[in-house]
Amino acid sequence: MSKKIVVVGGGAAGMMAAISAAERGGDVTLLEPNERLGKKLNITGKGRCNVTSNAGAEELLANVPRNGKFLYSVFSRFNGRDAMAFFETLGVPLKTERGNRVFPVSDRAFDVSAALERRLKALGVSLVRDRALALETADGAVQAAAGERRRYPAEAVILATGGVSYPATGSTGEGHRMAAEAGHTVTPLHGSLVPLRDFGVGRELQGLSLRNVGLTVFENNKKLYTDFGEMVFTHFGVSGPLILSASAHMRRFGERAYRLEIDLKPALDEQTLDRRLLADFEKYANHDFCNALDDLLPQKLIPMVIRISEIEPRRKVHDITREQRRGLLTILKHFPVVIAGPCPVTDAIVTSGGVKVGEINPNTMESKLVKGLYFAGEVIDVDAYTGGFNLQIAWATGRAAGFAAAKRDE
Repeated sequence: MSKKIVVVGGGAAGMMAAISAAERGGDVTLLEPNERLGKKLNITGKGRCNVTSNAGAEELLANVPRNGKFLYSVFSRFNGRDAMAFFETLGVPLKTERGNRVFPVSDRAFDVSAALERRLKALGVSLVRDRALALETADGAVQAAAGERRRYPAEAVILATGGVSYPATGSTGEGHRMAAEAGHTVTPLHGSLVPLRDFGVGRELQGLSLRNVGLTVFENNKKLYTDFGEMVFTHFGVSGPLILSASAHMRRFGERAYRLEIDLKPALDEQTLDRRLLADFEKYANHDFCNALDDLLPQKLIPMVIRISEIEPRRKVHDITREQRRGLLTILKHFPVVIAGPCPVTDAIVTSGGVKVGEINPNTMESKLVKGLYFAGEVIDVDAYTGGFNLQIAWATGRAAGFAAAKRDE
């Protein structure tokens, strides 16, 4: 007889877990309160869905700063290229872009969720619109999941409820509560891949987007991380792909001080930029300094750069000293933004923290405390950098949990 399995949560990890359990002959019920499956999946990558990274296990692990070793087994069995083959087989053609980021050729996240949904239906998975409220256990083993509408008896339950970021998509932390009630430790939850608050620079430059800039993050004045890309200033601080990636490295707010340095001209080394400044200064020799930077900088940035440089705005360009020019060059290569802290976890793309990995079997994703209870995806205390790595965690842990849950004890 087929093993009765209940999967709680119809996101990326839950759908993969349900498919995997059904492929191994499980009688699977998938509980999801949202009207649509994959609600968060459909908004990832600005609606394009960065499905995974075109990478093997070692490269994947190098991009998981929190508890990466825990994922060694699942990534060894189902890496980024395995995930690509899986989706291509489901009829989703894929392409690899800069940084090994993998997207559907169509640039439509809906194509990914629709393919998963088709596979669930083809395998006879029972999709039920219900919200799980509690796990029922007896003698150290799972017995059922209790929903708002009814009780679902089960020989195995896979919790794939996500984190607490993007609560509008249904990620409300219910899985963490149920895990804790079952005796599990849930580590503190905070945002990763999250916009950052500053002390007013963002408000002054609000709406200014910078493309092709360099970024260096300092932790207590020690260089922590460098990257290149695009960012935007907002009313609260800074955001955009470059900032979200950087935030995943900034893990000790409250204990450590963080600041950013933006290289506004990364294509030019200091000598080349100095020659460029000299050429501009020659061109605008008889102009006021405040009117001499239009060729070099976005209009919105000029007043702040002038203020930081401490050069009088109405000073004639031909009167600017070599020392002042050097100071301006330093600002252009190291534009400073002091960070006050991260935005709330509800604004984050992923949640850092979750069910403690030491209480989960890394091969099967089964609880070490409750027989028949499994975990998949963001509910676990693992998170990664941007680039498809967090979705790859969902696919690999969902695959492992589904296969293991469907297996009959010998």
